Amino acid sequence: MNTVVSAMAMDYPVDKLCVYLSDDGGSDVTLNAMKEAWRFAKCWVPFCRRFGVETICPKAYFLEENHQKKDCRSDFLAEKEKVKEKYEAFKNCMMRIREKASIIMTNGDHPPLVEVINEKGMNEEVGDGVGAQNVQIPLLVYVSREKRPSLPHHFKAGALNVLLRVSAMISNSPYILVLDCDMYCNDSSSARQAMCFHLDPKMSPSLAFVQFPQNFHNISKNDIYNCRIRSLFTILWKGMDGLEGPCLSGTCFYIKRKALYGSLIKEDVDIMKRKQCFGSSNDFIKSLDRHYKPNHSNFSNTMLFKETQILASCAYENQTKWGKEASTCPKTTNPLHSFYFAKATNLEKVGFLYFSVVEDYFTDFINLHGKGWISVYCDPARPAFLGSCTTNLSDVLVQSTRWGSGLVEVAISRFCPLLHGPKQKEKQMSVLERMCYAELAFFPLSFIPLWCFATIPQLYLLNGIPLYPEVSSWYFIVFSFIFVSSQSKHIQEIFSIGGSIQTWRNEQRMWMIKAVTCHLYGSLDAFMKRMGMREANFLPTNKAVDDEQQLKRYQMDILDFQASNMLIVPVVTLVILNLVCLFGGVTRMVISGSVNEMFVQVGLSFFIVSMSSPIVEGMVVRKDKGRVPTSVSILSAVISMIYLLLGSLIIMYW
Repeated sequence: MNTVVSAMAMDYPVDKLCVYLSDDGGSDVTLNAMKEAWRFAKCWVPFCRRFGVETICPKAYFLEENHQKKDCRSDFLAEKEKVKEKYEAFKNCMMRIREKASIIMTNGDHPPLVEVINEKGMNEEVGDGVGAQNVQIPLLVYVSREKRPSLPHHFKAGALNVLLRVSAMISNSPYILVLDCDMYCNDSSSARQAMCFHLDPKMSPSLAFVQFPQNFHNISKNDIYNCRIRSLFTILWKGMDGLEGPCLSGTCFYIKRKALYGSLIKEDVDIMKRKQCFGSSNDFIKSLDRHYKPNHSNFSNTMLFKETQILASCAYENQTKWGKEASTCPKTTNPLHSFYFAKATNLEKVGFLYFSVVEDYFTDFINLHGKGWISVYCDPARPAFLGSCTTNLSDVLVQSTRWGSGLVEVAISRFCPLLHGPKQKEKQMSVLERMCYAELAFFPLSFIPLWCFATIPQLYLLNGIPLYPEVSSWYFIVFSFIFVSSQSKHIQEIFSIGGSIQTWRNEQRMWMIKAVTCHLYGSLDAFMKRMGMREANFLPTNKAVDDEQQLKRYQMDILDFQASNMLIVPVVTLVILNLVCLFGGVTRMVISGSVNEMFVQVGLSFFIVSMSSPIVEGMVVRKDKGRVPTSVSILSAVISMIYLLLGSLIIMYW
């Protein structure tokens, strides 16, 4: 609930700020917790506004030893103590709600529910503390869309589209901030910063969204799992900002509502075409009018309440363009009529698109940048938002597998960034922007060369067969230059953000681990879906760490190998393979005196082994729960030996 409370405390006019929470579980626990969060916000929000508190997340504020604003006034200290007492009571209440809650699993089967938490309290007087002022707090709305086991729910994209429709009925704000549940507002002025771009007269007509970087409050010193995703947020996104703008990143962005609605919101569009696109709700169609201003007090009206229930139902999107990357023409015996219907309506896609599990990337490429919109990357000195990063290897790999599957799914579809695009010249992306999208889509396929580099040269090294130029050859300089220059550039980027050599090693290691596991499985998953061999599978990432020892290991920069064997075995197999080939190859090289011929292959194996030292330590030295399981080490050793034996036989008799 810290996410909700921090969003309500942003430095923005209360009458223009509404907070919505999407609960896909339809849980009474979440609803009751929101009600308690609203009660606490009645004292927290005015406290932040009165004293200019910068850290507007209560949990983070009370954990800090030295606040940004040194204020020793007696009234501030007195109010702070009162608010702190209320926060402790709020936390205790949260614990009681969880303890008393009956654990009822809905299994994705529950009706829609939309409830305005503070509708009656919009003008209540807050008298206990906070200067006894008449203070308003932002509207708080609980939204739980309908879910049925037999109907697709489209995961996060489906939830966002429901929020788009419901919020249009209640507040219809022209700009929307999207935050994940594990993020919170760290800078109260982020909305004003975003509005500086959105309201710029030169930029506003074509600006779709302002993207902020994802930062984390619990990240370890050397970021052992590369949760910062530095290559995106500090390199690629800043580079794309000089083109048409960065990609939509799933969270921490302020987006223009009408950018998600398409061109059918224009006033001269026939109402029937609007209904074919947006659905049959007359009230929602009215909200498309730029002059439409909903009245909060009218939400008690039974008809409006029922309308939001309909908008949050599973059936509402049937025969509409919500989330659709393509549409089916109505049945007709006239092929010409069918063609013109497709030409008129199939090109329109509304909201967040459902084609891929990377709904942010796909929606941006097709519906935003693909239609001529631009974006802006805003990276202020004080992080606008902070979140909880994944603190164990299992969650990192599961999350990356899902991303890899979604990206490759786009790359091998008709929406491939190298081929797909609008014919209108004014809506076309630049070649460089398109190349950035293509680089992201095809990046998971890097598992192919990495698997080759991690296995084939090692096999030939063990058999004493050189594959690379001799050290005395001029071609050796070319190989050396490519390797040294790429690593030097990587190190320079690390140092530019205050990192260290250890950070560089961690990034290299995680890139290798992800390539041989996540990118491999994600790509296979995408190809299997493409061939119709399996249904889409969405693997959620649990970022909450229950094991205190696991969290302690993360904070000490120690890898935790408590993960599925499917994810760990490929990594351990390659490490054992390179260890065996390194020692065997060096021995053969010394005996035969072939240093000149085998130097590059020895260096490659040594580089892989040196980067994998924590994995070797997890296999041999460590005894804690986070070590590599003995069964995994044995299985990996067997696979390595089988590969080396069969490979050597093939080389011998080829």
